[in-house]
Amino acid sequence: MPRLAHRLSSIKPSPTIAVSTKAAELKSAGKDVIGLGAGEPDFDTPSHIRDAALDAMNVGKTRYAPVAGIPELRKAILAKLKRDNGLDYEMDQITVGCGGKQTIYNAMMATLNPGDEVIIPAPYWVSYLDITLLAEGKPVVVDCALEQHFKLSPAQLRNAITPKTKWLILNSPSNPTGAVYTPEELSALAEVLMEPAHAHVHVLSDDIYEFIIYDAIFQTFAAIAPEMKDRILTINGLSKAYCMTGWRVGYAAGDSAIIKAMNKIQSQSTTSTSTLSQWASVAALNGDHSFMATHVKTFKQRRDLVVDMMNAIAGISCYKPEGAFYVYPTIQGLIGKKTPTGQTIKTDEDFVSFLLENQGVACVHGEAFGLSPYFRISYATDTETLETACKRIQAACALLT
Repeated sequence: MPRLAHRLSSIKPSPTIAVSTKAAELKSAGKDVIGLGAGEPDFDTPSHIRDAALDAMNVGKTRYAPVAGIPELRKAILAKLKRDNGLDYEMDQITVGCGGKQTIYNAMMATLNPGDEVIIPAPYWVSYLDITLLAEGKPVVVDCALEQHFKLSPAQLRNAITPKTKWLILNSPSNPTGAVYTPEELSALAEVLMEPAHAHVHVLSDDIYEFIIYDAIFQTFAAIAPEMKDRILTINGLSKAYCMTGWRVGYAAGDSAIIKAMNKIQSQSTTSTSTLSQWASVAALNGDHSFMATHVKTFKQRRDLVVDMMNAIAGISCYKPEGAFYVYPTIQGLIGKKTPTGQTIKTDEDFVSFLLENQGVACVHGEAFGLSPYFRISYATDTETLETACKRIQAACALLT
């Protein structure tokens, strides 16, 4: 066996994918398992989007696509950013990748030198940290506690910036907490970043959950801080709101030099995402969006169900998120309790292992997202199954002494 690259020793497989894989394996073995690990809407891709892919296939639009994405899709992205966010970009400021994850990967690989620092508020989406490490950057993790609604404060940002800081990553609505930064909170962060001493810091604004929002107002960072537009890379995609996870389409908008560098990375890796997926995405961005309101209404009902059922458990406290489709309850009150077999719950990983073994419910432990003791529930599953899963979690917790 050949020796593996040293860079692999610094990263882990995605914990969310690992949990979903484990749940699928147990199900295939005949176990009664409910998986609440995947951040994937249970709704089908809308029919007009699927039809656009079929139409493209039937007329032979099946060739290689340009590295930056087909022109029709980049124009649709330009129109979307103007329509929904009030942002004006040019074609050379847009790139299309194989989902939001690869688009972020391209950005980090194109901009980070060894030792460059990336400020990552915790809890964070699991891949931010490992992508930074793969690109030989240094993650600077800033804990953002429940008391501050899991959001980075201006003082924390100022204290985290050093001469080596290259990026601040912001994800709103957030995975795993569902927290949404208010326009005022984003403006306060922008004030810190616009201080002359911080002019070297760029912002990666991950907007993938933009349209899955309940009790808040979404604004992207580039709209809040137009003076910083050339220092902001806006990441988005079709996976979540458009129910297109498997189509693998993400995109970025930003300074043309960064976009050109990202395209250079992509030209030597994937070349592009699927041509058929890109034509489907044109229809998604330009077409009917009325289905989103129905989906958001359902997600909000599920959110309320899960929050209420988690808060009914002694030892668990669950923040009510303003967006995305996750809750991130704290299990601080369960630490130190014992399972029926005598095992002590010392960590959130112990807790989710107990849930899986005792009740067949698969969740992701909070340590994977950088803040313990919590666990993440994805409520992007049908309501009946979700209610059953929450009852099982209640039953498991009732056994702890």
